[in-house]
Amino acid sequence: MSRDQWEMLCDGCGRCCLHKFEDEDSGEIFFTDVACRYLDEETCSCSHYNSRQTYVPNCLRIDSDWGDKFNWLPSTCAYRLLYEKKSLHDWHPLVSGNKESVHLAGISVRGRTFSDADINNEQTYLHVIEWVN
Repeated sequence: MSRDQWEMLCDGCGRCCLHKFEDEDSGEIFFTDVACRYLDEETCSCSHYNSRQTYVPNCLRIDSDWGDKFNWLPSTCAYRLLYEKKSLHDWHPLVSGNKESVHLAGISVRGRTFSDADINNEQTYLHVIEWVN
């Protein structure tokens, strides 16, 4: 699969831009409603996508050889579904033919997040959510 084809798998939900915690004992991932300051909440895309590591050095670059790291992505993510050999959901833009379908299905973070520019790092744990998975 080419890099462009790989990128097309992204459904545009913005969930990968949410801050997360990992329980060191269980390995369980907890999502928060705190998003990267560069996430455009309306479009659910990064305002600096092509140069995002310049702005956020530890920003994820999702590659097909991630293996167990796919658990850092929501269970609805096409990259994770592909890794788990599962089908895309009906609301995925590649299936529906509509870029807005991810938002219409209530899967995206549109209207649901706080910017990390506005949240004290020490308070992020207070923003753990359950609506991602």
